[in-house]
Amino acid sequence: MKSKKTQHAGSTANALLGLLTLGDMSGYDMRSLIDRSIGHFWTESYGQIYPSLKWLSSEGFVEKKTERKKGRPDRNVFTLTPAGRKRLKQWLAVPPVVPEIPRSELLLKLFFGLHVPQKVSRSHLASFLQFHEDALTRYTELEAKLQREETGDPQLPYWLMTLSFGRHRSEASVNWAKQSMVRLDDLEKNQGPRKRVVGRKK
Repeated sequence: MKSKKTQHAGSTANALLGLLTLGDMSGYDMRSLIDRSIGHFWTESYGQIYPSLKWLSSEGFVEKKTERKKGRPDRNVFTLTPAGRKRLKQWLAVPPVVPEIPRSELLLKLFFGLHVPQKVSRSHLASFLQFHEDALTRYTELEAKLQREETGDPQLPYWLMTLSFGRHRSEASVNWAKQSMVRLDDLEKNQGPRKRVVGRKK
């Protein structure tokens, strides 16, 4: 079991330090910014953010300032400290874990697709295809917005590189889904009616 001192010293804490390089923020601000920026490849819940902020503050990596306004709840705003910036730079220099093994419910269900009619797997693929076609639209819009609003920001090339990854991944996903749907159509034509498979005989 991890000690209280180290249990929050993981990727979430480091991600929050990175976000604070963009400016002072509350936990709510960070969660909102994640949705608008790194959310296409990294996400954090409030249940991860607030305990990590508490730990970062206790270790001196961030400073907390409470803003009080009449008629409104108190708002805790966090600022990156020199120690926090140093920690972030040290973490950025550590090689990332490669390869990262993804978990995909779609692929898991497709792997066992023999046990359901092809139309079931096709429906799953159609939803997956729609998601990534919509994602490509969002990436195009976001890139145009960044180019328009953040021109001259030295961080822009790095932001665009991560955006490009998302776009390439969605393009590949669209192509794969279309090919897989054609493959399912061919299977249905060639196999015709089939009995329900309940298990393989030894």
